[in-house]
Amino acid sequence: MEKKVLGEKIKSVLGVEGDVKPYIKPMASYTCANITLGGAGYPIGMYHQQYMNFVEGLQTDKTGLLSMIGGCVDAVSDVLMGLITDRTRSKYGKHRIYVLIGAFPFVLAYIMKWYSFGISGLGDWRATFFYYLFTSVLYSTSYTMMSVPHVAMLPTIEPHYFRRTQYKIVEYAMNSAGQVSSFIFMGLMLGGFNMSNPSPADRQKYMFCGIVLALWFFWSPVVSFFACPEPSSLGLHVEPVDWKYFFREYYFVFKNRSFRQYFLISMFNSFRGSCYSYADQFFMISVADKYRHFNTLNIIAGVSEFSGSPANYLLNRYFGKRISGTLFTPIMVLGLVLYAFVGEKTPSAVLFLATMLYNFGFSGPGFAVETIQPDITDVDELITGRRREGVIATFRSFVSKTVNSFMTGILGFSLTRIFGYDVDHKEPQFQSPRTVFGIRLIFTYLPILFGLLTWILVNRFSMTKTDHEEIQRVIKEKHETGRVTIDEAQKARLERIAGQKWENMWIGRETQTASSAEGSRQTEE
Repeated sequence: MEKKVLGEKIKSVLGVEGDVKPYIKPMASYTCANITLGGAGYPIGMYHQQYMNFVEGLQTDKTGLLSMIGGCVDAVSDVLMGLITDRTRSKYGKHRIYVLIGAFPFVLAYIMKWYSFGISGLGDWRATFFYYLFTSVLYSTSYTMMSVPHVAMLPTIEPHYFRRTQYKIVEYAMNSAGQVSSFIFMGLMLGGFNMSNPSPADRQKYMFCGIVLALWFFWSPVVSFFACPEPSSLGLHVEPVDWKYFFREYYFVFKNRSFRQYFLISMFNSFRGSCYSYADQFFMISVADKYRHFNTLNIIAGVSEFSGSPANYLLNRYFGKRISGTLFTPIMVLGLVLYAFVGEKTPSAVLFLATMLYNFGFSGPGFAVETIQPDITDVDELITGRRREGVIATFRSFVSKTVNSFMTGILGFSLTRIFGYDVDHKEPQFQSPRTVFGIRLIFTYLPILFGLLTWILVNRFSMTKTDHEEIQRVIKEKHETGRVTIDEAQKARLERIAGQKWENMWIGRETQTASSAEGSRQTEE
């Protein structure tokens, strides 16, 4: 009996309702796909930049252009996938069928990301460039086919405000499973805890890693498709497609004030991450001269980020969805400030501490962005009267990916053409003060700026848990009765969150306030 009471107390603290097995099973079946969606990009983020520059021999201006073009194509495919998934009629639902379909080309693309089948050995950078451009488009399109519907599916299968946060914490665990497993394998294959600088002699190692990881990442989206409880969408009503309809869909997204706030938080946080992840290997190899610690630092980074998850979860449960960004972002910025003082003669312990602080800290704004996103769909329904999960999920990714793609292109161009970086002379003794400044600018100074902007915007986010509960209440009442009972203070609050006048929104058409309803009852009496 005491064990049962203790178990109920633990479940109460964590917010788990009902029996654990039926409660956790839907979460696990949905988030299972995140082993691939969250894990597959992790080795790419860690090792692919140096693979392209130091193994395949492309200068940073060429890889920057490659990232810019590929990213823009990826952004467009996100938008199209959002429209497709929102209009899909299927007995399997609007979303999960694409998680299965996208898994097959994804396997091929993943192998191609890590091997050029001899093309790069020809010595023609143009041939290498166009091969990896095709590979990038195939990879991003197949990934989009899986990821956009998967993200858009969450508001459909879980309408409850806090349970969505629980899905996100399980999703973090699945992401970590994919990241840790792929990192351990690839890290060991490439050198373990004493990394040597990458070179063309490593091509076969990267090819082997690509094949094994492609097969490893295939199974989880397939399992998620068969296990996920998304309902049928065969009865879905869709409007005819035309260009006016297309632009109207996205015009209404940006009229949503909460979306605009969320979008800016996400964009600046993304800028911070893009700069940091783009330049980390250049910093370790050519400024700090500590690439031998690269895998060790990534272990510290992963452990630090994941260790922030329990605190983020509990803060989110008891204090709202923006509190993790408010408290953790300054820790992230402190880690970046420490990086600014790291050089060749700096003790490795300082580098380890900076990595720990940065990654523990950025778990906060990252968690805030991920948990806020599903609630934006409900604000959009307040305005339009429709569920548009795919449009909401893809509009942010379209703009942020486009901007980030151009930003990556600019970073790569500037590193070679403005700051004089040469991948064929990567050792610290070859770097001029101008080159060192350029690498530090990208790796530390710009991320500090974007981190501070993220912190300011997180603190300005309007919607609270109470607000979201009120939004769901009025939407449900409107669907059931065609009317909404609400007092003037609540109405003003929802107007501020949506950024729209009550009478201009779907929720405000043919409604009556609490005061007018009371007056009507008195008249009838």
